[in-house]
Amino acid sequence: MKIEIKNVSKTINNNEILKNISLSMESGNVYGFVGINGSGKTMLMRAISGLILPTFGEITIDNEILGKDIDFPRSIGVLIENPGLINYYNAFENIYEITSIKSIVDKNRINEVLCEVGLDPNDKKKVKKFSLGMKQKLGIALAFVENPDLIILDEPYNALDSKSREKLTKMILDAKNRGALVILSCHDQNIINNVADHIIEIENGEIINC
Repeated sequence: MKIEIKNVSKTINNNEILKNISLSMESGNVYGFVGINGSGKTMLMRAISGLILPTFGEITIDNEILGKDIDFPRSIGVLIENPGLINYYNAFENIYEITSIKSIVDKNRINEVLCEVGLDPNDKKKVKKFSLGMKQKLGIALAFVENPDLIILDEPYNALDSKSREKLTKMILDAKNRGALVILSCHDQNIINNVADHIIEIENGEIINC
């Protein structure tokens, strides 16, 4: 998979959030976006995932234009802001119901990914009673469960303890090693340095270093 971001800008309410962004990314790599809150990281990740369209410029995935040739990347796992969990379902039910909208995921795979993030697949606790850390783990599990070719993670290390952070790092590196393209943002420079092959620094909606 190859993603090309070509002169992308995004303006909302006369506020230019992304400013003429150009970047190329390929499978088998981890790309880490760094920058303070409000720098434009999340907006760029939303654009790459197909959740918003650029005001100017275009994003192509294997030469197909997002929003024109395709609405969304064909094989994608996303954790951006609120992962859209169903409060009255438990962890297993959430993954099964959400993924069944487009495909049926093997139940053994759901059990496997829940164990990977540190959640008990047999726990009947409803999501509305989950801690922030448990919700984050479930959002991560949703992003990885289908072994997608593209994984986009916005601040995935938030609300995780040190052991859970280690598990997430292993999942990211395992995904890269099987050939996935992983894009993540993180405010912790040490984490980005350890997990990312390429570090892209964003400030005021512009790439200032990559």
